[in-house]
Amino acid sequence: MSDTVLKLENITKFFPGIKALDGIHLNIRPGEVHALIGENGAGKSTLVKILTGVYFPTSGKISYKGEDVSFKTAIEAQEAGITAIHQEASMFPELSVTENIYMGHHLKGGKIGALSWRQMKKQTASLLNRMELDINPDTLVKNLGVAQRHMVEIAKALSIDADVVIMDEPTSALTLREVEDLYKIVRQLKAEGKAIIFISHKFDEIFEICDYFTVLRDGKYIGEGRVADHNIDEIVTMMVGRSLDQMYPKSDVEKGDEILKLDNLSSDGVFKNISFNLCRGEILGFFGLVGAGRTEVMRAIFGIDKITSGDLTLRGKRFRPHSAKDAMRQQIAYVPEDRQSQGVILEMSIAKNITLPQIDDLSTFGFLHSKKEKEISVEYGSMMEIKAASWNVDADTLSGGNQQKVVLAKWLSTKPEILILDEPTKGIDVATKAAVHKFVSDLASKGLAVIMVSSELPEILGMSDRVIVMHEGEITAEYSRDEADSDRIIRAATGHAWAEGS
Repeated sequence: MSDTVLKLENITKFFPGIKALDGIHLNIRPGEVHALIGENGAGKSTLVKILTGVYFPTSGKISYKGEDVSFKTAIEAQEAGITAIHQEASMFPELSVTENIYMGHHLKGGKIGALSWRQMKKQTASLLNRMELDINPDTLVKNLGVAQRHMVEIAKALSIDADVVIMDEPTSALTLREVEDLYKIVRQLKAEGKAIIFISHKFDEIFEICDYFTVLRDGKYIGEGRVADHNIDEIVTMMVGRSLDQMYPKSDVEKGDEILKLDNLSSDGVFKNISFNLCRGEILGFFGLVGAGRTEVMRAIFGIDKITSGDLTLRGKRFRPHSAKDAMRQQIAYVPEDRQSQGVILEMSIAKNITLPQIDDLSTFGFLHSKKEKEISVEYGSMMEIKAASWNVDADTLSGGNQQKVVLAKWLSTKPEILILDEPTKGIDVATKAAVHKFVSDLASKGLAVIMVSSELPEILGMSDRVIVMHEGEITAEYSRDEADSDRIIRAATGHAWAEGS
């Protein structure tokens, strides 16, 4: 076995009131893809921030290329050859792709050391070509889609030519084709002798691309091993401390009255002729590849995006939401896919995030009723089992999964009758995912009508009473729970539902 390029011994990290890491060991070897596995709150993000110089460990030893190191800044770690591709893309939307890729490590040339934009643009084009991305280096990032931004983030990491590349949920915003392209890049880096730390909650990815794994739980090192020598059940048991028998705890619920109906709803250039109905107690799954128009339909129902034609009927009466406030008044709640920019205000406390949609109701003459705010935040924060030192800490101190729980708590506190969930378990660990699924199922059993948009086929198949599939802004198929299967859904999502011959 090759020598270790990065070694962590007995790493601990204390924050006020919490011990985030407690005796972590990690051995990373060149030419190997190493999965870092654990639930949200297990300490993965804290460990990555230590490796990249954002945090300094309270105690323990880090060895890199055989020498003890202590990175005081992210720049130090980057210059040493350690880079990270984060789950949430951190880019500058008003700058070009080239400017984003070389931000913080510009290429210079000439006698006076001026920035060499020609060289940077050339290198950017080469990187994008290597990743088979049809993106102009001069394109402003704000004009790119979510998946394209994520791929540019990967290109930025590759531009540093690092020896250790950390990938934190790198496929969360990618299409099936883009995931395969990413795998090619990972295998190429591995062949070049790079060490890759791969963080993912998707076990199919871990077993597809990873060689070795280390499991963390509650900030502690639990164990490690070769991926090929273990099965999913064994690793899940290490993660959560118990076997996980039921990933999709869907309750059988008798459908109630129709609460929502769409007739040929259209938005020029985005989606067209969308027709479906939704009943109380039903979980209606929406599947489609990136760009299919699912999110845009949900945003239109919630009054964010414009409806240009068609009808929307709510509780038997025509309804045309002109704003999110219109939808909220009608007891519709929408949990967006992009939690960090649309779902949660990172610089605001958990309590204030949870009660934000109700701020008018909690205020009198501009004065907020703090006691009521606390009661609501405690009730719904506890219901979602948010892990935090207190309800007053800022949301940016939470793990991705706990941030998602804050968003869910926020909208559930409005007591909706229709709950729209857009990628509700994106970036959430396996145990938390099962808990969210059970919670959603329980809500449906109490008569809540749920629309669930997801790019994960097992989630769609496991949780939906009916499945609607979209492709290029149109509905291409609808299946009952009994009819739905992977082959049919993928055919419909790629515009080939007709080929199944039924």
